[in-house]
Amino acid sequence: MTLKPLHVAVLMGGWSAERPVSLSSGEGVAKALESRGHRVTRIDMDRDVAARLAETKADVVFNALHGVPGEDGTVQGMMDLMGLTYTHSGLATSVIAIDKQLTKQALLPHGIPMPGGHIVASESLYAGDPLPRPYVLKPVNEGSSVGVAIVTAEGNYGNPIARDSVGPWQEFPELLAEPYIRGRELTTAVLGDEALLVTELRPKSGFYDFDAKYTDGMTEHVCPAEIPDDITEACKAIALKAHQLLGCKGASRSDFRWDDSQGVEGLYLLEVNTQPGMTPLSLVPEQAKKLGIEYAELVERICEEALTRGPNMGAGNG
Repeated sequence: MTLKPLHVAVLMGGWSAERPVSLSSGEGVAKALESRGHRVTRIDMDRDVAARLAETKADVVFNALHGVPGEDGTVQGMMDLMGLTYTHSGLATSVIAIDKQLTKQALLPHGIPMPGGHIVASESLYAGDPLPRPYVLKPVNEGSSVGVAIVTAEGNYGNPIARDSVGPWQEFPELLAEPYIRGRELTTAVLGDEALLVTELRPKSGFYDFDAKYTDGMTEHVCPAEIPDDITEACKAIALKAHQLLGCKGASRSDFRWDDSQGVEGLYLLEVNTQPGMTPLSLVPEQAKKLGIEYAELVERICEEALTRGPNMGAGNG
């Protein structure tokens, strides 16, 4: 695929907990585009981002932001109002997908298997457990496993959780409590309307948290995953259906837990990432490469898809 030379604004950085990942993603994207002859303006998002985007007058904005406000609809809404063409999902999709509870409400009625659970006030955890142990506590709208805690029967945070125990309850007023699903960590990328592959993530220690995701050597990526064909096909089908139901655009990544003692009945979708990482360790570029799509081509394909859609002024799901 050869695109005509473009002027691309790569939007990255910001102030979320995922800023370092976004900077790495953005720099990778920028260098890839430059290697293919495109002009790139790098924008490390600050409060003057609208003015900087207006001055840049790019053909397309590659949104390499992760977390709030770059992945939750805020920046998407701003770019919609400005009449800009940008990559990845639009406002409404971003609002829903960043919120794990809203995602459940959107997908469960369509038969997508997801863990149960509910929102709890962090203060209530000091009085007792919201679910039988083991269970998982996570922020409602953070990605990259930021602030995830697994509360075990051994009482690793106290029983009940102690106020002085370090955990997400000290940072977030509300958390999503879900039953802990034993088993294996799987993930599937979707590009356009095609589910790519399934990767199994095997952390060297603990679980697949923020450090395991972004520290070289801490997690083994098995791609394609060494799992039964029916589990592979189920992951791909669920990922594609979730991508379409939520109205995702460009690339997305669906994360799963699979209890391999229960076959396909043990497969659960955890979340859908509308702006998956594009770092050297990221899963979408890795899966694409296994299918013969080099990194620079992947970036161009995401840009081309955005250009095909054009500006999304008011439709919500650009």
